[in-house]
Amino acid sequence: MAKKLVKYAKRRNVKRSKEPKPKVTSSRGNPAFVVQQHAARSMHYDLRLEVGGVMKSWAVPKGPSLNPSHRRLAVLTDDHPLSYKNFEGVIPEGEYGAGKVIVWDRGKYKNIKTNRQGKVMTMAGAFRKGTIEVFLRGKKLRGAFALVRMSGKNWLLIKMKDDYADTRKNIIKSEPYSVKSGRKIAEL
Repeated sequence: MAKKLVKYAKRRNVKRSKEPKPKVTSSRGNPAFVVQQHAARSMHYDLRLEVGGVMKSWAVPKGPSLNPSHRRLAVLTDDHPLSYKNFEGVIPEGEYGAGKVIVWDRGKYKNIKTNRQGKVMTMAGAFRKGTIEVFLRGKKLRGAFALVRMSGKNWLLIKMKDDYADTRKNIIKSEPYSVKSGRKIAEL
């Protein structure tokens, strides 16, 4: 098992939880992203971006916003296997992250973070620098988003100003259904 997923593996009994086994892989074409609504100890949304064969993950307590003036706390969590982007179900009591999980949104993304010379940085480089900029192509989320490290594991998720920004729409309330099953989280 790759070092990237050691924490993930140590915290889970995947036979009991039915979560994906830890395995580092990569997809073809543009990398994947997923936003999973997770009713654990507290309701939150997990943003996951495919980087280096794993899903880099952030817990976003208030969920994503289409409003560029909203700054959403995004707490860096353990890397997850790429196959986690398809996970939807109930993690049993007693297991790490126990609670219901739905695939709230998913799709592909393009890295748009550039350096001072105007060249696109690698995702690993942008992560190390603490400023990630991506263009999401999901069923609910589209357009440019930034993740900016504040300190430690705390980042901010910010919708960048573009044609997809919307200051009126609350995407969390208006789009509560899973893009995988069509169900609300309470229906699991």
